[in-house]
Amino acid sequence: MNPQLEGIEDIEGTYVFDVRQSVKSLRLNRFFWRHREPEFRALLVRDFKAACDELKLSDEERTLVINQDWLGLIKYGVSFFVLEKFARVVKMSNLAVYASMRGETLEAFLKTRRVPESA
Repeated sequence: MNPQLEGIEDIEGTYVFDVRQSVKSLRLNRFFWRHREPEFRALLVRDFKAACDELKLSDEERTLVINQDWLGLIKYGVSFFVLEKFARVVKMSNLAVYASMRGETLEAFLKTRRVPESA
């Protein structure tokens, strides 16, 4: 492990995305990266299984996607930057994704934010 990351596992809610995780989750990261392509998005809508087969996703990876298990995907090693592409496809805002990762509704999550009152 990278010596700069020693003890990172002791910080609750911290999930390292490093080369090791990136290699482990390469297929899944590529799957989400492909969401930027209109043709792939069309395939995904038309035939989810075919889209998963094309990138050779495992059963575990497919389950994470189907369940939109945002925190599970992060823990698995998916980059948040590619998850944003998936969130757009399933019509979720980043804030809704963050709330889900915390096990909260969007409304409950927003109450924890320091947002100035609108006039």
